[in-house]
Amino acid sequence: MSLKTIDPNDVSYYDLNNEINLPVNGQIQLKKDKEALAAFLDQNVIPNTKKFTSLKERFTYLINNDYLEKEFINKYDFSFIEHLYQQLEQHHFEFKTFMAAYKFYAQYALKTNDGAYYLESFIDRVAINALFFADGDEKLALQLGNELINQRYQPATPSFLNAGRKRRGELVSCFLIQMTDDMNSIGRGINSALQLSRIGGGVGITLSNLRGAGAPIKNIQGAASGVVPVMKLLEDSFSYSNQLGQRQGAGAVYLNVFHPDIEAFLATKRENADEKVRVKTLSLGVVVPDKYYELVAKDAEMYLFDPWGVERSYGVPFSYVDITKEYDNMVSNPDIPKKKIKARELETEISKLQQESGYPYIINIDTANEASPIAGKIIMSNLCSEILQVQKPSIINNKQEYTELGTDISCNLGSTNIVNLMASPDFGKSVESMVRALTFVTDHSSIDVVPSVQNGNAQAHTIGLGAMGLHAFLAKNHMYYGSKEALEFTSTYFMLLNYWTLVASNKIAQERQETFVDFDKSDYASGKYFEKYLSQDFTPKSAKIKSIFEDVFVPTPADWDKLKQNIIQTGLYHQNRLAVAPNGSISYINDTTASLHPIINKIEERQERKIGKIYYPAPYLSNDTIPYYQSAYDTSMIKVIDTYAAAQQHVDQGMSLTLFMRSSIPTGLYPWKEKHIDKMTTRDLSILRNYAHSKGIKSIYYIRTFTDDNSEVGVNECESCTI
Repeated sequence: MSLKTIDPNDVSYYDLNNEINLPVNGQIQLKKDKEALAAFLDQNVIPNTKKFTSLKERFTYLINNDYLEKEFINKYDFSFIEHLYQQLEQHHFEFKTFMAAYKFYAQYALKTNDGAYYLESFIDRVAINALFFADGDEKLALQLGNELINQRYQPATPSFLNAGRKRRGELVSCFLIQMTDDMNSIGRGINSALQLSRIGGGVGITLSNLRGAGAPIKNIQGAASGVVPVMKLLEDSFSYSNQLGQRQGAGAVYLNVFHPDIEAFLATKRENADEKVRVKTLSLGVVVPDKYYELVAKDAEMYLFDPWGVERSYGVPFSYVDITKEYDNMVSNPDIPKKKIKARELETEISKLQQESGYPYIINIDTANEASPIAGKIIMSNLCSEILQVQKPSIINNKQEYTELGTDISCNLGSTNIVNLMASPDFGKSVESMVRALTFVTDHSSIDVVPSVQNGNAQAHTIGLGAMGLHAFLAKNHMYYGSKEALEFTSTYFMLLNYWTLVASNKIAQERQETFVDFDKSDYASGKYFEKYLSQDFTPKSAKIKSIFEDVFVPTPADWDKLKQNIIQTGLYHQNRLAVAPNGSISYINDTTASLHPIINKIEERQERKIGKIYYPAPYLSNDTIPYYQSAYDTSMIKVIDTYAAAQQHVDQGMSLTLFMRSSIPTGLYPWKEKHIDKMTTRDLSILRNYAHSKGIKSIYYIRTFTDDNSEVGVNECESCTI
């Protein structure tokens, strides 16, 4: 028997799992999932795991057969590795659900080259992650092992999956690159997209700097073709560069809402778009300055400005001009070609497309820049809209060489499991271990095929620690999603993540006598960043939240002031520290809810390739917690926006905020809906986008719509970029 010869008809775990969806006497059969888990381990995992007589024999086999790198293992005495395993085994780790075990063994566990046998358990994968990211530091390896086995910390999928493997992809999650308005940059950008897609991860590209269709081209009789042909080239590039067919190339393109091609850009996602211009697999994002919201509110005409004229007038690429500040000057500038459209008509088109496809993402670029403590300008985001970091443009000559090397971005992500981290005996120590693991990823990431990404990473040392399992924690503690207490908890939790990642980054800067480039120009160095924490007390106020944090140190303004002085004196190692990514299959392995949004169903149905449907009960589901598990599709998105806003005030980057809508909206869900109009309209989405902007939300990811025929629009899970 081997994994390749298992007949689904000869095992019982699929049928047992499916019985969860068949209530008996009105009760969910949760015990059937436990039975399915036990059957899966007994019938699938145990008989198909390669056996070794000792740990030493196992490691020797894995190294000699090119499954594991020997270099990181040789940094430890083997007696320590045995000690680490003893420590991990004392936790008696067990998966809580069939889905968790199935997902781990199907997608993450190391297998023999022929795919016939498992070569590692969850403990083995944890041990390898701990040893690999600790880089020879025994104390850190033990700490990381403790965080991972207790599922307080979850590295991003590329990191968790590839750590220690001899034949592996990159540890980083995704990339952000920019093109400027010349053919050399466009050519280099397409090559960069090919290279980055080849090595793994999603790629975000901004096209805002490219001149619009019809713009003149110097020394050539003719006109520019605009951004749409470049989009088609990128889509084909991602399709071609797909890791030998192992994954679908994933990319997102961003365009400023004031770009003259904005209407054509959006039209590429319409279902009835001509095949010559339609993009099927490319994700779309719109970069939105505050001026746009002002023009929409006034029902005014808006001008679209051609980037070549803007760059000619301002001496910098279009993305680096503050359109909100310069709008009136740009309108009156005769050297900038421009055209007029109705702002509300464009607003309606954005909403229509979000209803139809889930796109575009929305990046509130002025909000992101105003909140950023870093010198420089944020111009775009990534494939999942949570990465917001400053960039600098490059200048490329006719030989495709960099005459001026700018900075682009690689994403180094990980996530806290809220339920489990709240149970940590030392919240701050746990977070420091996570920061050090992520620091290993940024320090050892060197994407030399795209020098601008390599340069940006080397200068900034950025990481993105986030969170998953908010709804699980709230339900477990009998709090309704979006309630006053829930918002207070969310704010306090993310304030703690902010505080302790700052402490850890400052500690690493002291140890290495090194800060990120241009730290001295940041609001951290001036102390400005800390003003809100000195003027406002973020410690819990309600009795319930006070009791939840009773055994957790919560910094007061005095603690923040002390941290401020330390950072002013000795700096920070990381330019950016926090970002909340979406969670894919890894949230199942953690037996928790995804990211910060509400669950979709109490019993979630997943369609798995080859085997059919698998059911996953919400974590901690019981008669006591059922009332607190309302579906996202039956939850006001005002509550979701408020929840993300409570976290966003402490997060230096962004968050992948998904909005969940029904085609037919339940009565009373939104105060502006008239009783006799239950259908979702473009106005509903416009109101929500404007509300999110007013609450300081930096980005909106997908709009997911549950239709009247029980299907979903706007569902596109990217495994490379999700945690």
